[in-house]
Amino acid sequence: MRIANGHFSTTIQSALSRGNAQLGDLMTQMAKGERLVRPSDDPIASVRLRMLERDSVMLKQYRSNVSALGIRLQQNETQLDGMLGSVMSAKDMLLWALDGANTPEDLNAMSTSLRTLRDTLLASANARNSEGHYLFSGTATSTAPIAYDPAQPVGARYSFVGNTNQQQVVVGNGITQAGNVSVENLAEVLNQMDSALALMESPGVRINDPAVRATLAAAERALNDGIGSISGKIAQLGGAQNTLRVLDDSHAAGQVSNGEAQQRVGGLDVVATYDQLTRHTVAIQATYKVYGQIMQLNPFQLL
Repeated sequence: MRIANGHFSTTIQSALSRGNAQLGDLMTQMAKGERLVRPSDDPIASVRLRMLERDSVMLKQYRSNVSALGIRLQQNETQLDGMLGSVMSAKDMLLWALDGANTPEDLNAMSTSLRTLRDTLLASANARNSEGHYLFSGTATSTAPIAYDPAQPVGARYSFVGNTNQQQVVVGNGITQAGNVSVENLAEVLNQMDSALALMESPGVRINDPAVRATLAAAERALNDGIGSISGKIAQLGGAQNTLRVLDDSHAAGQVSNGEAQQRVGGLDVVATYDQLTRHTVAIQATYKVYGQIMQLNPFQLL
């Protein structure tokens, strides 16, 4: 039976084309280190792989959120720690001032340090981050949390004008964490310090005057309450940072697990693929060689 040269050539070329395509796929797999070159190679595995990739992207974003939030919480904690130091120093100053042996000159001298502590406390309460946003204004980050109005009487010049709303940050699947604390209690502390200062700076102030002692004692109580409030917020931030560390460890473990699952689903068996590549290469080379020899045959040539 004779086969036309054209038909024979077409058949061989089709076989070579398929072989070269398979060879190209194997080489692509080897270059990428992946089993799936296109979704049609394994539709089910491709879908699973895309789901794992989506989960990996989400875990990466969660870890990024956790890292950024951790920095914010550390900034808040640092500022609150400074406020706590100022309030504790002011409390100690007032306890010293309440000593009945103090002279008017002693109280006048103490007022200088107390004024510095008050101003430092106000500056810390109105601290901003590198983007210019106020740290302790709740969600009103463009408004200074503690306002000062010199037109008001002593003891009412400071007010909290931020809000106590929380800035929620997504740190996991269905998990959010507050990224801020507010300082609504500090306005009263500052007002009480202001009232105490007004008396301590007065010439001839007498510490054993019942009105003076009552004002300083009220300021000392306000400072004591402030210590409790700030300490509680610092503890709150510490707990939040511990939670973030646990979440970050969990997300890191999830990323490792996802990577292993992706390798199982779409990973390449390098040894088996190299063996297929070698066999396909040999088969294609043999096909070219046989095709060349056959095309040189002459059916009319006598043996």
